[in-house]
Amino acid sequence: MMSNNTSLMLLAVLAIVGTMSISSAYASGDIPLIVETDKTTYGNAAIITINGEVANVIPGNVPATITVVNPMNSIVALDQVNVSNDGTFETTVNTTGGVWKHDGTYTINVKYGGQSDTIRIDVDVCESRIFINGTHCLPYEISGGIVTGAIHNADDNSIIISLDAQDDGTLTVTPSESTQEGIFMVLVDGEEWDDIEINGNEVTVMFLAGAEEIEIIGTFVVPEFGTIAAMILAVAIISIIAISSKSRLSIMPRY
Repeated sequence: MMSNNTSLMLLAVLAIVGTMSISSAYASGDIPLIVETDKTTYGNAAIITINGEVANVIPGNVPATITVVNPMNSIVALDQVNVSNDGTFETTVNTTGGVWKHDGTYTINVKYGGQSDTIRIDVDVCESRIFINGTHCLPYEISGGIVTGAIHNADDNSIIISLDAQDDGTLTVTPSESTQEGIFMVLVDGEEWDDIEINGNEVTVMFLAGAEEIEIIGTFVVPEFGTIAAMILAVAIISIIAISSKSRLSIMPRY
């Protein structure tokens, strides 16, 4: 029978051997990896913050590879992120864009060296939608035709929706309050239309076959588009002035 001292010595030896095995595993590249997000549920045009941590940093500035896959198993985002000296990393993903068109569970896969970790989030981005000027989501439902495009009209605080109406039908749109609010009037092919229902930011329009354009007018519409347009105009004016000044200098007589 072993004495108490002998048993304690054996336990100490086993603990040392276990520690050496773990250290050898780390040295061979078996690096633990943990990834998480700031929330579990996101909507359209949301910012997903992805952060994580590794136990050991691989020498040589090896990045962590982040892949986001939608419910249809298609990749919607791919990024490589540098890992800090303390083993942490962070990046963001925006749910805006045509690739984010399916509601449901999205999978975030992170790989670093030979390690990987996975986290799942729920995203509600409205499948039936069209993008105003390619950026803002406009959810809609339509019967009797198809929606072919949507643009904003900053002068009238309106959204203009183009459609191909083969039959009489209805169009229901629900712009977010950050896109448009204070909806009070609808035009169909340039004429004020009475066959409508307005309930807050939900608008239902009963249109006739052959209709080509529905304009929804409110008290506010996507202000950043106007700002961007003003910035572009300002840059254009400055460029014209600079070119004109250079042209005048080039034709001035030299003495």
